[in-house]
Amino acid sequence: MDVITRPAWLVLVISLPGRRGTARMRVWRALRGLGAAVLRDGVYLLPQAGTARAAFEEQAQAIRSAGGAAHVLPLEQTTSEQDLAFREFFNRGAEYASLIGKLQKFRTTLAKRRGIPVNTLRAVRREFDALRATDFFPGPAAGQATQLLVELEAQAAAKNAPGEPNARAGHIARLEASAYRARTWATRARPWVDRLASAWLIKRFIDPKARILWLPDPKRCPKRALGFDFDGATFTHVGARVTFETLLASFGLESDAALTRVGNLVHCLDVGGVPQAEAQGLAAILAGARKRLKKDDVLLAESMKIFDHLYVAYSEKPGTIP
Repeated sequence: MDVITRPAWLVLVISLPGRRGTARMRVWRALRGLGAAVLRDGVYLLPQAGTARAAFEEQAQAIRSAGGAAHVLPLEQTTSEQDLAFREFFNRGAEYASLIGKLQKFRTTLAKRRGIPVNTLRAVRREFDALRATDFFPGPAAGQATQLLVELEAQAAAKNAPGEPNARAGHIARLEASAYRARTWATRARPWVDRLASAWLIKRFIDPKARILWLPDPKRCPKRALGFDFDGATFTHVGARVTFETLLASFGLESDAALTRVGNLVHCLDVGGVPQAEAQGLAAILAGARKRLKKDDVLLAESMKIFDHLYVAYSEKPGTIP
């Protein structure tokens, strides 16, 4: 039998007094979130890679703080048979099969010319991200699920928000705001989060005298107007950046930590990605404003106040907001 001489695996051995049920449950949930395998009661296994040791050590310290005992032990030698048996603990095939089935049903829904609620799609993305985070030995099923989800997100975006720009590749040139003052800026009518936030950014930090033009058809954008957030616009999605983030990079505003946090929020709501605590609250407020206010100039004026409040809150030092 082949012997793996590198410490390929880590074992966490814990013991807690019977009365420490709350601490036991807290650690168990944390270990489940890490994707640790249970070898037996109080014995957990992870592949030794990335932050596995730090994660186990953190839980070991939590156990000790609760009055228990904990040890993190590397397995210095395992046979090839043992290695394969350990890997089987981390087989995510059943989870991927369930997720792929769900994605295929959503694809059928789109094919029937129906939309998919944004929150539903984000929940599926979170499910996928959580699964990938604990898939230490990804196989073909991971690739299939990834491809299905990416295609589904693109199709859903086209269905749910017609006219959403496709990201373009290329370098973002650094521009001087002074050359973009008192201009007409144009974007698609009935704006949503990226367009509203971008218009706020333009008027507050780039061109205070900007005139925003709302386009029923972006293809008819006036030649002298600076287009944003549509295909062919001067400022739009570039690479992984949404339009708001492209504007930040273009005008050297990325060093403003509060604006960067607003950008993270806009990115999350526009194309998904890292969840943001305030995202659903902001989406609900903007959705209500968009439904109530039918004129885009009025909607922008109301949204400007919302983003002003966010910016001030994000500019405060931690712990200073009452």
